[in-house]
Amino acid sequence: MQDRIVIVTGASDGIGRATAAHLARAGAHVVMLARRQAPLEAAAAELREAGGSVETAIVDITDSAALDSLITGVAERHGRLDGLVNNAAQVSMGPIVDIDDATWRQTFAGGIDAVFVATRAALRVMQAQGSGSIVNIASTNGERAMPWMGAYSASKAATIHFSRVAAMEAAPHGVRVNALSPGMIMTPGNLNYYQQEPEAQQRVEAAIPAQRGGTPEEVAAAIAFLLSDDATYVNGVCLEVDGGKAAQLFIPG
Repeated sequence: MQDRIVIVTGASDGIGRATAAHLARAGAHVVMLARRQAPLEAAAAELREAGGSVETAIVDITDSAALDSLITGVAERHGRLDGLVNNAAQVSMGPIVDIDDATWRQTFAGGIDAVFVATRAALRVMQAQGSGSIVNIASTNGERAMPWMGAYSASKAATIHFSRVAAMEAAPHGVRVNALSPGMIMTPGNLNYYQQEPEAQQRVEAAIPAQRGGTPEEVAAAIAFLLSDDATYVNGVCLEVDGGKAAQLFIPG
């Protein structure tokens, strides 16, 4: 990853922040995107202190024109674009009968529409230069059914299949596109919830073959692998980083 130009969306915390840190340590120049300025700048300052090469940009991923322009601008400014991690998402919960049209559309705007816009912009650059790698962050919710997650799960399922199609189209141009499905990851949001509901954490972790939730750093390492030259023959896959949950036939006990 040395000196490669990589864009990471949703880079202010959680998986996005861990990914930016991992890539920066590996020598990449990371362009960190997020909607909120204060946490984004705090994350970037921490990486710079550690010797990382990073820059930041504020963008709402549901603003298609702004997202397209930003990605195109990064490529023009640096003369290339080597990697893109579509990590930012929109989460919603509730039974299908209670999901209103606005919530459904908002979830898809952040969950798959933004992935499409960013991937399209990156592919135009990468295919022209004949190289590049894109990783779209999906979820195990996009592969297995979970009640009350209808809109989110549907958007993540769409992300997985969209990534496969993009991989087939991009492969002849020397560009790879893969998806990655995290399972239960102990992001700041999940940690905050489980601190208030420790019994819920115990139940969830007991149902995972690894008997624990994953860390953002573990997901970041998998993302970095897919971006890197160690994965030059890996294309069109959805890598599950979930402690074995998706492979499980039933919940023990």
